[in-house]
Amino acid sequence: MAKTLFIETPNDFSFRATVYSHGWCELAPFELDEENWILSCVLHGDGFKKPIVAAIREDGSRLKIEIDEAFADDATIIAGVRHMLRINDDLAGFYSAIANESRLAWVAERAAGRLLRSQTVFEDLVKTICTTNCSWGLTKSMVSNLVEKLGQATANGKKAFPTAEAMAAVNSDFYRKEIRAGYRSPYFVELTEAVATGNLDPEAWLHSELPTPELKKEMKKVKGVGDYAAENLLKLIGRYDGLCLDSWLRSQFYKNHNGEKTCSDKKIERHYAKFGKWRGLAIWCDMTEKWIV
Repeated sequence: MAKTLFIETPNDFSFRATVYSHGWCELAPFELDEENWILSCVLHGDGFKKPIVAAIREDGSRLKIEIDEAFADDATIIAGVRHMLRINDDLAGFYSAIANESRLAWVAERAAGRLLRSQTVFEDLVKTICTTNCSWGLTKSMVSNLVEKLGQATANGKKAFPTAEAMAAVNSDFYRKEIRAGYRSPYFVELTEAVATGNLDPEAWLHSELPTPELKKEMKKVKGVGDYAAENLLKLIGRYDGLCLDSWLRSQFYKNHNGEKTCSDKKIERHYAKFGKWRGLAIWCDMTEKWIV
């Protein structure tokens, strides 16, 4: 039985700015219909008899969520969408921190700053590992392979992101040959076994009371997670202390702030130091204005 749900959104929320905030909208099981501006995703987990497809669109000052079959209670579906679209995030401190920065005036004007994330921290962790040391095209291919080959199907055949248990049930050779994960293959085996057995709980990072540097150290204990990956994950749980520098972000800084000449990471860090705990979000918005239309 089909179901339609609605979520009221705050004044500082933009559906488009959140969806376009970074490349996650291009990674399965997300699908973006840009013509009709519908973001589809597959929800699964506790509270679901089986995965379901949720189609999300704007409806005035609220979001409209349409699902094909009612396999979960309304609260579970709404909680999942609120989490992915960061609807509960309070960005007042960020807007205050950038208020006097002319280059960033557009952020508050367009209600930007929220970064789309997956349904679970585990999914964001795996996807982030898939972004390291490779092209964006290869990242999309690896994630699509994971979903297609290991994800549970919905009633209409679309697949959810695989569970840790499903990923732990295959070996390194499978990841190399079927997922094309390369050097990440043994990392995925070790990670998913740890999560499946309860020895690692990435979801706990969302509400961890550890100071950010200590939490970053915990994240880096996962093989395949270095400074960049840990700082990307930190942004997705709402901690923006790290700049999450990679080759693309560095190149954009050189172009926009250093006359297209390379410089040290220390210089980049000094440039954004004034934004304090929001510096990681400040640099990201500074380099992605053209994405938000």
